[in-house]
Amino acid sequence: MWAFLLIDMIIVEKTLISDDVCEAYFACDLKLCKGKCCVEGDYGAPIEEEEISIIEDELEKIKPYMTSEGIDVVSRIGVFEFDIEGVFVTPLITNKQCAFVYHQNDIAFCAIEKAFIEKKINFQKPISCHLYPIRILKQPEYDAINYHKWDICKDACKSGTEQKIPLHKYLKEALIRKYGEDWYEILDKYLESINKKRE
Repeated sequence: MWAFLLIDMIIVEKTLISDDVCEAYFACDLKLCKGKCCVEGDYGAPIEEEEISIIEDELEKIKPYMTSEGIDVVSRIGVFEFDIEGVFVTPLITNKQCAFVYHQNDIAFCAIEKAFIEKKINFQKPISCHLYPIRILKQPEYDAINYHKWDICKDACKSGTEQKIPLHKYLKEALIRKYGEDWYEILDKYLESINKKRE
């Protein structure tokens, strides 16, 4: 496996990683943001086609952690819908909040992840949620990996900068889940080498 630098991006195998991803610092603090990324926006979280069947199969084990409004939505329209570009996304409650969100102490949490934590299912949550604020744009021959900048994450950016936690390190578990340990190690070592040259 290999990596090299192009203008404004790094290539690792069949992924093109934007400079923003490589240069950002990030450390989410739910006490500050309250999980707003799960309750704001025009569409639900992107989900991959194979994740739809997993969620459908596990839905009865997820429902105990969902709100009545969320259960009503998935009962009526299913566990996914389409955004304006035809991408699979989680359905929303009243065009705002993800159907799989529940609240605890005014913080939004994921019912799918709660079922996973309680060892009811083996699926943690959609990979797009696990990877956020990274977003992946799939192309025929490669994945474009971008940093989705959103004002509601300003506290996470501030916290990450203060603690000196690079975005790719904060998302290590999710990136390994998506692309594997070898891919992550190549990216991590390459970024370390670049940073040393810049110092």
